[in-house]
Amino acid sequence: MFVSDCLNVNLRGHLTIGGCDTLELAEQFGTPLYVMDEATITQNCRKYVESIGTYYNSRGRVYYASKAFCCKEICRIMENAGMGLDVVSGGELYTAMSVGFPADRICFHGNNKTPGEINYALDCGVGRFVVDNLTELALLNTLALARNKKPSVLFRIKPGIDAHTHNFIRTGQIDSKFGLALETGEAEEAVRQAVALPGVSLTGMHCHIGSQIFDIAPFELAAEVMVNFMADMRDRHGADLTELNLGGGFGIQYVPGQNPVPYDRYMQAVSETVKKTCEARDMETPFIMLEPGRSIVASAGITLYTVGAVKDIPGVRTYVSVDGGMGDNPRYALYQAEYAAVVAGKAAEKPTETVTIAGKCCESGDLIQEHTAIQPVQAGDILAVFATGAYNYSMASNYNRIPRPATVMIRDRQPRVIIRRESFEDLVRNDV
Repeated sequence: MFVSDCLNVNLRGHLTIGGCDTLELAEQFGTPLYVMDEATITQNCRKYVESIGTYYNSRGRVYYASKAFCCKEICRIMENAGMGLDVVSGGELYTAMSVGFPADRICFHGNNKTPGEINYALDCGVGRFVVDNLTELALLNTLALARNKKPSVLFRIKPGIDAHTHNFIRTGQIDSKFGLALETGEAEEAVRQAVALPGVSLTGMHCHIGSQIFDIAPFELAAEVMVNFMADMRDRHGADLTELNLGGGFGIQYVPGQNPVPYDRYMQAVSETVKKTCEARDMETPFIMLEPGRSIVASAGITLYTVGAVKDIPGVRTYVSVDGGMGDNPRYALYQAEYAAVVAGKAAEKPTETVTIAGKCCESGDLIQEHTAIQPVQAGDILAVFATGAYNYSMASNYNRIPRPATVMIRDRQPRVIIRRESFEDLVRNDV
C-alpha cells in the first residue's frame, strides 16, 4: 500500500512517518505540511556511495541533484553523507555555501548561466563547471582568465537516446535545450576549442538522458556512447578526458504497481558497460560521477493537508478540497504526475471511495490527483499524499498569494522544522 519503508500504521490506525503520528504532526505544525524522514534520505545516499565503492573501486562521487529539494538542512545532510552537490543556479550555490558545503564537491550546471553566476561560482571555487554550449565556453574562459582561475570543465552532451519511448533512437534527442549534439559535430567542435583555451581545463563529459526511467538499457547505451565519444576525442584532438558524469534519472515508485529497478542493479549493469567499452578502446576507466535527486528524497517525503469541502456531483465525480494545491505541488497540473494518497486517520482501512483531490487556488486545473481511491473522507480529516519529497517544495509558488508550507524533518522519531512556514508578511516583504 505504501511507497516507502518510512511509512507505517500505528495501533490507532493512523499513518506514521519515521515513527511519528501524522495527525499529531498536523496538529503541532499545521497544514499544509511537508514532512521528510532523514533516515530514508541517508540510507538512499549510502546505497549510492557504497555502489561507487563496489563497482568502481571508489573512483567516483555521487552528487545530489539539489533541484529536487534544496534548503540549508538538506545541504548539511548531504555533506555528512559524503555526497557532492549538483547546483543549477546562483541561488542553489548560495544555499550550499551558506552552510559551508565544500565547494570542491560542487558541480555547477545550467544551460544559460549568467556572468554574475559564473563569477560567483569562480569566486567560491566550485569543483566543476558543466558547460552547456559554445557561448558559455567562451564566456567562462574570459571570466576565468580575468580572475586568474582555470576551472575544471565537463561538456554536457546529448547522447541521442530517447529514454522515454525506449526506442533508443541515437538521434532522437537532438531537439533539446540542453547540451551539445553529437550528430551535428557541435560537441566535437566544443572539444576542439576547449583544448586550446587557456582559461579552462577540459576534464570530462556529462550526459543526462531523462527522468523517472525504469529500464536499465538506456543507461547502458548512454554509457557506451559517452565512452566511445571520449575515446574519439582523445584520438582526434588529444583531449585528456578522465571524468564521466552519467547524470541521474533513476525511477522511483509513486503509486503501487510501479516497480523501479534497485539502484545497485543500475550501477552494476552500467559499470560493466563502462569497463567493457573502455577496454575495447584501450582507455582507463574514468572517474565516475552520478547525479541522483528524486531517487534520494522523493520517497522520504509526504505532504499533509486538512480536508475542507467534500463536493459530490452525482454521476460525475466527488471533489475533496484540501488547504493546499498547485502552489505546493504543481506536478499534476503541469504533467499529470501520479500520486497515491490516504486519509491519515483511517490508514488501516481499505480505500473505498474514488475522488478527485482539489486544491484551494482559483484555477480549475488546481488538482493534485483525479479518480484516486481513498478511505471515506469528511471535512476536517487529514489527507496524506505520498512521495512528495522531490519537486514539490522546490517548485512551489505563491500563486493567489498563498504562503508556502513549512517543512519538518524527522530524525529518531523527533520532528524539527527545517523550513519555516511563510507568513502574510513574507508575501509582501519585497513589495515597495
